[in-house]
Amino acid sequence: MFDGLKKKLNRFRNDVEETAEEKAEAEADADAEAESAPADAAVEPEASEPAAAAPDADTDAVGDADAGSEADAVDAADAPADAEPESAPERDAATDADADTVDEPTGEPAADEAEPRESLASDAAKAALSEEDGDDSSGPGRLRRAAAFATGKVVIEEEDLEEPLWELEMALLQSDVEMQVAEEILETIREKLIGETRKQVQSTGQLVSEALHDALYEVISVGQFDFDQRIAEADKPVTLIFTGINGVGKTTTIAKLAKYFEKQGYSTVLANGDTYRAGANEQIREHAEALGKKLIAHEQGGDPAAVIYDGVEYAEAHDIDIVLGDTAGRLHTSNDLMAQLEKIDRVVGPDLTLFVDEAVAGQDAVERARQFNDAAAIDGAILTKADADSNGGAAISIAYVTGKPILFLGVGQGYDHIEKFDPERMVDRLLGEDE
Repeated sequence: MFDGLKKKLNRFRNDVEETAEEKAEAEADADAEAESAPADAAVEPEASEPAAAAPDADTDAVGDADAGSEADAVDAADAPADAEPESAPERDAATDADADTVDEPTGEPAADEAEPRESLASDAAKAALSEEDGDDSSGPGRLRRAAAFATGKVVIEEEDLEEPLWELEMALLQSDVEMQVAEEILETIREKLIGETRKQVQSTGQLVSEALHDALYEVISVGQFDFDQRIAEADKPVTLIFTGINGVGKTTTIAKLAKYFEKQGYSTVLANGDTYRAGANEQIREHAEALGKKLIAHEQGGDPAAVIYDGVEYAEAHDIDIVLGDTAGRLHTSNDLMAQLEKIDRVVGPDLTLFVDEAVAGQDAVERARQFNDAAAIDGAILTKADADSNGGAAISIAYVTGKPILFLGVGQGYDHIEKFDPERMVDRLLGEDE
């Protein structure tokens, strides 16, 4: 189920993880090179030669300065009284500098004696490094683990997500996810991942999985309510009306729910409001007989609202818990059929109106759900043939588009092949966590 979409989501997770890990390795290599640079400079021959030559240079400088002083004294005596001595400040400064070099330390370290640059790793990182001395791993890998241990590491930036997000958007649209829903998913992922910090116990894949989980859950779980609790708390008989176009499995879904309720201890009666389609009575009667259920039906061409009303009357008279009412397949553009649905709502006052469509219909199912909800508000949706759906676009999109939840998935042809829709389990399936 939804295998195609599952593969596309996993591809996005792998793409982001690969991008982030490559960047983390590059940063770690750069940090390692910066860490080793001062130590390398200290052992270079060129760095030590000035220090070795310094004493001789200083001695020569002092001797030259003394000789120069005597010559300058003779020249000064012959010069006019008002003449300013040339280069006197420089000569005095040089002499003072030489004297300071010989007699007194300046208090400042020489270039080759400068303090080493502060380590990029924190104290905690250094401690983590020292603890790993017995490990066979070394170099950038050790530095990267230590830095992650000490401070965490920003692994995902906006530019890292640009290409993977574009590819994910294309994948979602190809999987029949409605465009507005795809955009919402992408925006949530972007908000949750950009600037995210990975701790030592996490991997980038875990971060991406968490972001995908939250983004998918937010759109899938819109309007969700506890269906079983709603049925349990409602006054009996509870009336459920099923609507949608022809051929999507409404009648079979009604039979499956009759079996579902029977397992929970509820009694049910079926009412056929699909009074215009040839063979509709025969089809639903076969299901009723197979399940041992009472069917309320009128002659072809009768009033659908009257049939379902009779079903409610029968349930009240025979202490039946739930009425399951079928309706004619209709499109939102069919004014007559939509008027019938409105009349059923007015005459019967159903507790829940459920929209049924095929999961494999993809965006067509999403659009029909929107149109039916606009024309006559639905309370929830049921998707048939979910077991044959590789894309999952309808399952992801319908709740967000209509504001009404998906309640059940049809997963086969048997009466037991229906499962209650669980948003959390759906997300786990898509992310490969529900094996």
